[in-house]
Formats: sequence, C-alpha cells, structure tokens
Amino acid sequence: MRKILIVDDELSVRDSLRMIFKKDYQVILAGTCAEAWEKTQSEEPELIFLDIIMPDKDGMELLREIRGSRPLTPVIMLTATKTVKTGVEAMKMGAFDYITKPFDVEELRVIAKKALESRDLKMDVRRLQGEVEQQYSFDNIIGRSKEMREIYATIRQIAEKNSTVLIHGESGTGKELVARAIHYNSARKDRPFVAVNCAAIPETLIESELFGHEKGAFTDAQSRRIGHFELAHQGTLFLDEISELSLPTQAKILRSLQEREFVRVGGGKTISVDVRLISATNKNLEELMAKGSFRSDLYYRINVVPLTIPPLRKRKEDIPLLAQHFLDKHAGPGKKKISPEAMDILVAYDWPGNVRELENIIERIVVLTNADTIGPNDLPSSLKTTSQVELIKRDVLDGRISFEDAERDFEQDIILEALKRSNYVQTRAADLLRISRRILKYKMDKYGIVSPPEN
Repeated sequence: MRKILIVDDELSVRDSLRMIFKKDYQVILAGTCAEAWEKTQSEEPELIFLDIIMPDKDGMELLREIRGSRPLTPVIMLTATKTVKTGVEAMKMGAFDYITKPFDVEELRVIAKKALESRDLKMDVRRLQGEVEQQYSFDNIIGRSKEMREIYATIRQIAEKNSTVLIHGESGTGKELVARAIHYNSARKDRPFVAVNCAAIPETLIESELFGHEKGAFTDAQSRRIGHFELAHQGTLFLDEISELSLPTQAKILRSLQEREFVRVGGGKTISVDVRLISATNKNLEELMAKGSFRSDLYYRINVVPLTIPPLRKRKEDIPLLAQHFLDKHAGPGKKKISPEAMDILVAYDWPGNVRELENIIERIVVLTNADTIGPNDLPSSLKTTSQVELIKRDVLDGRISFEDAERDFEQDIILEALKRSNYVQTRAADLLRISRRILKYKMDKYGIVSPPEN
C-alpha cells in the first residue's frame, strides 16, 4: 500500500485527512515540521500533504528541504483561504499543488491520484534515462584494438566540452553510437539528442525539417512545425550524412551555427537556439570541397574535433568481442557461444556492412538456431564462401600451410564447384572456368577428381 504523510499542527485536520485516505493508502501523521522531516527520511512517503503555517518552522522552509532531499516526491500544500498567495508561491518553489481549507473530499482524492501518477511518470523517466545512459556509456562501444582505444580516449576528452565534432566512417561502423556516447557523457545529457539522417530527407523538405515552418508557409503547411534545430535546444543535434545536403541548405546551417539563431520557413521571428552539433559522413568532404559540392567555411566550422571510426575489416581483433556481445544481447547473457571454427569464419570475413552487418547476422543466427554453441554450419553460406579464400590466405601467411598446398586446395575447390554447377558435364565446366576440356581433364586426374563422383 502506498504511503502518504500528513503534516498539520491541528489534530482535527490530521484525523480528517487520515479518515479520507486510510482505505486506499497507508497514512502517516506528523504534527510538527521536525517530526515531519524525521518521518520523511525514515518512512519515505510517496506523497506529502504539508500545512504552510506550522508552529516550529515555516512550512515553506520545510518544502524547500524536502525538494532538496526528495525531488521526485510530490508535496501538496494546505493553506487557509486568506493565504492563497502563499500557496501559489509554494508551487513556484516546486509544490505539486495547493488546497485551501475547508477541504473538498473528492478534490483531495483526485489531486492525490494525479500527484502519485506524476511521481510514477517521473520515476519511469528517470529509470529510462538511466538505461539510456548505460546503453550509451563508453563500456558499450566494444573494442580493444589500438584504433578503438584512441577513440575512447578522444571521446572522454571531448564529451564535457561544447566543441563541434565531425565523425568519419563507412556505413555501419557505429557513427551514431559514438555521437550518442558523446552526448550522454556530457553536461547536456538531460537535454534532447536529436538525430537527423540528411540522406533520407528530400531536398524540398530538408529546410522545413531542420528549421521548422509556420502555418501557410507552403501548400501542405497546415500548422506550425517545430524543426530539429529547435527540438535540440540546449541538447545535441546529430546530422548524419551531412555531405548529402545541398549548398543552399549548408549555407543556412552555417549561419545558424555562427549566429545561434534562425527563422522558420515562412516566418519572420528570429529564434535563438543553443545546440551542440555533431556531424557524420561516409564521404571525403575535402574531395567534395575541391569539386565545389561542399562549402569550405561549413567544413571548417564542423571539423573542430575530427573522429574516424575504422571499418571492421581493419580491426579484426574486435570481431570476437562484438560477436559475443551481440549474441548476449539477442539471446541473453551467457546462453549461447560461438565455436572456434565459426569464429574463424567470422574473423576472416571482410564485413562490407561493418558492425551493423555483424549484428544483423548474429541476430538472424539466434532466431534460426536452437543450439547452445554456434558452429560453422549455422552461419550463412555467403560468409563461408567469401571467407574460405581469406582463411587459406591467413593460413599461408601465418605459416600453417605452404603456398603450394594453398594453391592446390584453392584450385581443387574451384574445379569441384564448376563441376557441380555444370551437373558434371566436363565441357560445360571447362567453359565456366574458361579453360579447355583437355586442361580440365588433366587437372582432374592430377587431383583425383572423379566425374561424376562415385557413390
């Protein structure tokens, strides 16, 4: 049962409120501010009714102390009609509401219910915020490679600062994850993080999306729209694929950053805004500048702190960590593992889709595989086909097999695959390989390949 604390120096008032609430709540009573403070700390009530006029201390002072120690606990002030002004002042200090004596019983119940619902909502918001901060903590940017350690160090160094950041990296490398980590480890973490994929918004709508518009600004503008810059006020605006913006839009963004203000489309009022800008691109902006498709003044404005996220193929030592991390994420911690043979295939693959592709593959495996240990046969064939060459190459370079043996294995695999595709018709297989049938037959005899295979 939820706890309510009633604080009033009049015994009759305390008894009346106890009778009203005792059916639905556990009611705690206090006749002085000192007693109320002690019970606030020991009983941890979820709602407090507090009289403004108390004998031992001003109720307003106790309100201030409660707000300092228990900011999520709603306080409803009790006031005589002649002190309504003081009740309003109490709300400015953080009281949830105030009620004048004599009380309306139904009004009391309704306000108490609303106050507790407000508290529950604030608790949920705080819990979710904690989960978000944990999700985007430094610990969740997985990797122990030298390149990733350098990125961790840079993020820690710049998070608390207000500098603009430009993140370079191929698609799927985790640029937005890094941007969120910077935001949620900065002083702006309690304010909005607004992400915009510039490549996904048509050129005709981009200005309206970024800066908003007034009603009637264009044919479909049936109401005012708040843009992303305004939504990110006092927080962080993340512009992904900023290279996709047109030159006129780049000019407007530059002005907004320099002047810290903008005007909505179709509007005349200047709106001040305070945002930290983090941009990302998978293209070489310096090359685009040379071609005239990206403004040099905007480039130098957003490139204060550059960060480059390496592709997954350049940090293969991170693949086992990432693979197990995604396996725990989608299957549950410790419920599945990846065999050494399957991990070799994952490490050998080039991952053109980078970390995003790896997570998608792991999630697919979790959905389609019941085994506790993921083996090579559980992996998509595209990974195994592509990675076989890489495995052979790595075995040669690591000294496990000779170059001649690797050449033989590779040639033998290709001939077998060509025969399978041609239904073991040697002439067609030779055409696939672009060699003569005589050379194909010579190599088949050399490697002991029988066509068709014997049962």
